[in-house]
Amino acid sequence: MFTKQILIAVLAASSVLLSVEAFAPAARPISRTAPLAVSYSLDDVATDDEPAAEDFIFSAGDLDQEDGAAEADKVPARFVSAQRIVELRATHRRHETDTGSPEYQVAGMTERISHLTNHLKEHPKDFSTRRGLVALVNKRRRLLNYLFREDETRYVEIVGALGIRHKVPGSVPSKEDLYGRFPSAKPNKGKSKMKVGGKK
Repeated sequence: MFTKQILIAVLAASSVLLSVEAFAPAARPISRTAPLAVSYSLDDVATDDEPAAEDFIFSAGDLDQEDGAAEADKVPARFVSAQRIVELRATHRRHETDTGSPEYQVAGMTERISHLTNHLKEHPKDFSTRRGLVALVNKRRRLLNYLFREDETRYVEIVGALGIRHKVPGSVPSKEDLYGRFPSAKPNKGKSKMKVGGKK
């Protein structure tokens, strides 16, 4: 088929094109644990006579000052709220060891409600906190209803001191009390007159 000279020429051309390394055995991989040889020259070592050139954007002191100033100004809202709860409970307790009176509980709940309200303004999609807030408002409402039934003067004092908007529980309102201020949607067309007379 091919002559001996043609085969030798093709092998020679392919060795040139593919380079000799293609036909050489694979080299041993470099070990990662072997120490690298490093050489130092006198030009690389900084001397005491020359100040070191600063080749970075910020110095460490600049970053420390910014972080320290931001942390010092910002006190966590939860910490401030906890302090305020302690203060309000101390002012509204009946005696030194009081922890269960309605005034004590309402004072703590009111501060927690204001804290959660502010949290929800920042995080409007926090639905679990919203659920807890609604439960807390309802619990405070029930405590205020109880306090109103037991002692109206203490109720008025706590609502006034904490600035709570609370509707005083009353008797069940009649239909006229609820809807009397609104005009009727449809005229009666004489239906009530027919019932009174008993005849058509």
